Amino acid sequence: MDRLEDLLTFVARSLVDEPDQVEVSSTEDDSRVDLELRVAPDDVGKVIGRQGRTIRSIRTVMKAASVKIGKRVNVEVAD
Repeated sequence: MDRLEDLLTFVARSLVDEPDQVEVSSTEDDSRVDLELRVAPDDVGKVIGRQGRTIRSIRTVMKAASVKIGKRVNVEVAD
């Protein structure tokens, strides 16, 4: 699970203007990992992207990475 958090942190930091404010928290149960991404208020739009394309791409990458651990992953951007 730490690898998924590290991957999401790396991806998010590469997209935002304030990488020091990127935080990822996670909860895990038997079959699923929920990741919550927090960024600076001015960077939320960069993480979501136009019509949600960027966050959709991030979720696709995270789902591909989660296959290795055999769990479903859910990525949400915190308000």
